[in-house]
Order: sequence, then structure tokens, then C-alpha cells
Amino acid sequence: MMNPKVIMVPYPAHGHVTPMLNLAFALSRHGLSPVVVVPEFIHRTIAHKTHITCLSIPDGLDEETPRDFFSIEFAMENNMAVHLERLILGEVGVIALMIVDLLASWALKVGDDCGVPVVGYWPVMFAAYQLIAAIPEMISRGIISETGIPQNQGPIYLEYEQPPLGTQDLPWLIGNLASRKSRFRFWTRTLARTRSLSQILVNSFPKEYLVDTNSQNQFHKHSNITPIGPLIQHTIYRNHGFSEEDTSCLDWLDQQSEQSVVYISFGTWVSPIGKAKVRNLAMALESSIYPFIWVLDPKWREGLPKGYVERVFNRGRVVSWAPQNEVLQHKAVGCYLTHCGWNSTIEAIQNKVRLLCYPIAGDQFVNCDYIVKIWHIGIKMDDFAEKDVHRNLGMVMEDIEMEKRLVKVNKRMFGVETSLSVICNLTNFVNHYTRVTYDQTLSKES
Repeated sequence: MMNPKVIMVPYPAHGHVTPMLNLAFALSRHGLSPVVVVPEFIHRTIAHKTHITCLSIPDGLDEETPRDFFSIEFAMENNMAVHLERLILGEVGVIALMIVDLLASWALKVGDDCGVPVVGYWPVMFAAYQLIAAIPEMISRGIISETGIPQNQGPIYLEYEQPPLGTQDLPWLIGNLASRKSRFRFWTRTLARTRSLSQILVNSFPKEYLVDTNSQNQFHKHSNITPIGPLIQHTIYRNHGFSEEDTSCLDWLDQQSEQSVVYISFGTWVSPIGKAKVRNLAMALESSIYPFIWVLDPKWREGLPKGYVERVFNRGRVVSWAPQNEVLQHKAVGCYLTHCGWNSTIEAIQNKVRLLCYPIAGDQFVNCDYIVKIWHIGIKMDDFAEKDVHRNLGMVMEDIEMEKRLVKVNKRMFGVETSLSVICNLTNFVNHYTRVTYDQTLSKES
């Protein structure tokens, strides 16, 4: 019998496609045949960079339409379901199950309609899932309104163990009031659709809350949640940007002193900080004592002072995209100024690189709170004024105790105990669905 297939549907943003491909790679090593389904605008950037089978479906949008949060939401809710159903029904061979990113909740009904078992996938920290799951609690306690708008500016204390968030850190509070309400509707719809899932795989490690070695494992309270991460340690797929990387920065790193370089990257999904802040950060980096590599897409470079890239060439490199894991592995890198995306956070911890945090959207605020308040492996930046950048860089680069704490967190996240747990969870998961598929096949044949 051919290896059972698993149809995998990520939310169509690079920060979600990467962990789905990592999961696909892990499942392929356990005897499944993964098929990752994405819109064409994602497919053309990944199909030639992975051996995992990737298929494209139309998103129904014009080529001229920017693929931002709202256009992608429209495409998922109105255009993509019929194409996914057609693809599933046309697949040859046994489909054991579908794995759907919770943010792509539109695909859950497609799986049900096609008679395929569906499992959810949460590609970031479990704490971020708990925050979304707590929306009804926050409404009932008057922390937020029925439309998701904070009713006070104080810290949020929820029933589950977590660092207190500020109301301004909720993941849907982006843009103007209409945008915030629309994003909140997206999350409440996602929550409603995913509540009935029998199983959700989470790209997070079993002992997320690292206060001490005796901390209670919060996963025990959620029988349908299975931690299988961070998957990056079991896989080889790490190209977050899906762009052409500038590997010349690695040669430049070879010429720098150990732990002297600041690496700056704000991810790929949202315009990171705006023109004014790009300019302020640029000037602060130029006048600092630290050499730097700054990943900055050309479309976001309008804020750079004229001639800046050429002026700083010897002591700083501005690149469109860098081989991030190789950069973070390099002994010259001492600090990572980051948006706190989960992929970037776990790569930094894996390579024991201290963090300077500037969260921008979504789960990044939760990640930042854990980095700063729970794990104590970084500090948060509130501004890019020159004196603030210089002070914060100095604090992080010279903090020896932070380096020691990074070693501890690295061991808890990537050590033998976690690795064995992840392998065991994945093995049990695959065995369950392959056994069910085998029994169903025998039943049909008889």
C-alpha cells in the first residue's frame, strides 16, 4: 500500500508556511506523504525550494491586488474552498487526514464535507492559543467589549498561568478602529470553528512556562492539545523569507569580532516600523559602537538617509534577505533586534543569541512577554531614538547573566527530554491515523 497522504493547509503567510513545511518534513520521516496546499502567490516562491509536494489553488484575486491580511481573509472565505475541495476529491491514493492551520479555519468545513478527518495546527506558542481561547472570559469580565476593544489600560490576568499582558498587546489591535474590529471578528470566527476539533498539534514545547523546573505542565489541562515543537530541531526547512538570500554577509561576519554584531530583522508579513522609525533606527545604528546586519526589504528603504547603505558599508550591511539561521549561528553575532515572531524566537534560542524585542503584531506581544518577563533572555524596546537604541544595545550585549539564562532556556527547549517527548508525540499521532486508515482500507476491500 502507498504511504497515506496528509493534506496540509497553512495560513498563506510565510511565517505560517515555514512551520507547516517543517511539520510536513517531520511527518514524511514517519511514513506519511504530505501535500501542502497554498495559493499561487505563495506556491511560486516555495515549490522549487523544498522536496515536499506543494500544490497551488487559485485565490481568486487580481494580480494587482496586494496580498495583505484583509484581501487574504476575503480570498479564504469566498474563493478558495471550492478549489481545495476539487483538489482533495481529485487526489489519487488514500488520504489519512487533513492538517489545517487554525488561522485557515475556512478549510475545516472542506475536510468535513469531503469525509476526511481534520486535525488543527497552531504554529506558534501555546500561550498565544490560550489568549485567543480566553476571549469569552475577557468579554464576560469586561476586559474587552463584544467587539474586542479594551475597556481599560491595566494588565490582563487570566485564569491560566502566564505573564500579565497589557490590553494594548492583544493580537487584533492593529490599525484603526474598523481594522481592529474586523481582525477581532476573524479571531472570534476562528475560535468558534476550531472549538470542536478533537486534536490540535502545537508547535511549542511541553514546558513553556519556565519559572522553575517544577512548573506545572499546562498541557495536561487540555486533552486535545499535543505539543510537538519546536519542530525546527527535527527538520531542515528554514527559509522564512522565500527570497534570494544575500550570503555575502556571512563573509563579512567572518571579519568581525566575536559577539560584536547586531542582527536586525522584522520579518516578512507586515511593514515593520514605518519611514520615520526606519530613519531613526538607521541613524542610531550608524552612530553606535556595534557593527550590524540589517535585513530590510527594498520597498521599506525609503526612510533611509540618502547614501546610507554605501556610507555604512564597512561597519554595517543592509541586505534584502539573509540566511537567518546561518547568521544566528555565527560566533560574531551577539544580539538580535527582532519583531519576536515565533520562528525567529526559537532560532535565536537555539543559537543562544540574546534578544532586543520590538513586537509589531499578532502573537509577537505574547512572545515578547515570555522573552522579557519569564525567560529573561532579552529586553523590550519602546522607541528608536538614538540614546534609547544605544542604551538598550549596551544592556543586552554586556549582560553575562542573560547569556547564562539563554543556555538554560535552550536546554529546556531543545534538550533530550523535550526531543524525546516531541518524537513520542509525533509517533503516537502518526500511528493512530495510519492505523485508522489501514482499518478503513481493509473494511472497504472486504
